[in-house]
Amino acid sequence: FTTQRAKYAAIANLVEEMYHKGQPVLIGTTSVEKNQIFSSLLSKKGVQHQVLNAKNHQSEAEIISKAGTKGTVTVATNMAGRGVDIKLGGPQATDAEHEDVIALGGLFVIGTERHEARLIDNQLRGRSGRQGDAGETQFFVSLEDNLMRVFGSTNIKTMMGKFGIPEDEPVSSGMVSRALEGAQEKIEGFHFDSRKHTLEYDDVMNHQRNVVYGRRKTMLLGEHNEIEIFLK
Repeated sequence: FTTQRAKYAAIANLVEEMYHKGQPVLIGTTSVEKNQIFSSLLSKKGVQHQVLNAKNHQSEAEIISKAGTKGTVTVATNMAGRGVDIKLGGPQATDAEHEDVIALGGLFVIGTERHEARLIDNQLRGRSGRQGDAGETQFFVSLEDNLMRVFGSTNIKTMMGKFGIPEDEPVSSGMVSRALEGAQEKIEGFHFDSRKHTLEYDDVMNHQRNVVYGRRKTMLLGEHNEIEIFLK
């Protein structure tokens, strides 16, 4: 989408459609602030939902485990309920309840934006369609997202401006996906270089520590002639 406003509206409309259909929905966000935005949009549409902000691990694990229950809508940050298995129909579902959710399409996972690391995107995708279960995943992106605004391809912005694409009209193409993955690769490369330089600095500090600690050990435990070397 061209704007975040249009993207938010499209997500809210899709969730409303899934809610009335009965298909369980898990919405993944990048921050507590985004959680509140989507919670407000869903409340205006009369969609009952749970909001998780990775603050109360015990209760959140229980809520996430029920995210596959028919008609359930869950809005969660990336860290909320991490490591909890989501069973279709709910944790104590009967075979009939399980099959009922499968017939609806399984758990529908919505990514509200692409993350800086592809690993996080894949972790969110992995919450749906586990162990052969039915499931769907869809990511929504706008040109106003941080990832696209800073690292996104200018070709996409030029194309959407050139063709006069309305803000509420979605664009889905291989070029958009490649541009997003290219932006993610750039950021991952920056983070890799940062960690690499940090390790190099630590190697220098470690060498200096070894020298200083070696001299201190010699002063404390060494022979008289060894100590005299450092006193000169």
